[in-house]
Amino acid sequence: MIEFELTTEYIELIKLLKLLHLVESGGQAKLFVEDGFVKLNGETEFRKRAKIRTGDIIEFDGQQILVK
Repeated sequence: MIEFELTTEYIELIKLLKLLHLVESGGQAKLFVEDGFVKLNGETEFRKRAKIRTGDIIEFDGQQILVK
């Protein structure tokens, strides 16, 4: 599990994927989200700019990300 320390109120989903180098670009992150490859707290997330906050768990490409 990857732990991500949030230093602001929230981070947008595609920015988080890019920041953690799980995708090569923001465009690639958008496509993965649009195509339903990302889960937020166990539910498929289609909103590219979903606000990720402390306590959220993201699942993508076999990885789990815990936002602290």
